Amino acid sequence: METILVSACLLGENCKYDGGNNYLKKSEELKSLCDIILICPETFGGLKTPRLPSEIKNGRVINSKNKDVTNNFYDGAYMTLAIAKENHVRYALLKERSPSCGVHQIYDGTFTSKKIEGMGITSKLLKENNIKVFSEDEIDELILILKKSI
Repeated sequence: METILVSACLLGENCKYDGGNNYLKKSEELKSLCDIILICPETFGGLKTPRLPSEIKNGRVINSKNKDVTNNFYDGAYMTLAIAKENHVRYALLKERSPSCGVHQIYDGTFTSKKIEGMGITSKLLKENNIKVFSEDEIDELILILKKSI
């Protein structure tokens, strides 16, 4: 059985920046198809919940009070990668638009809810290490892959 990484917020953990979650009911299907390791790179990187929202701007991660938290994001990304390698993970389901986990889109760094093409710090690092990353919008594709591997 495959072991995959899943953004903890998608399975209902209250680790989102505002103290809430991004629960995705469809993610429950994964539990019967694979072993799941819940991850939150932002908390792995030492950021508390709740925390100020952060966005990527000019290659740096800046929170809404203009504090650079890039190192926290990289620390969490490398911890996530270590967990993935230790567990021979090939797939990850991550939260789109997050500065850590965004797969295809992130916010533009202006804190105006404007989205741009781009990847979060963790998503990019996982992809660079041959781990296939899926956003929650691509969960059906991931489920099909997992069903074929059973």
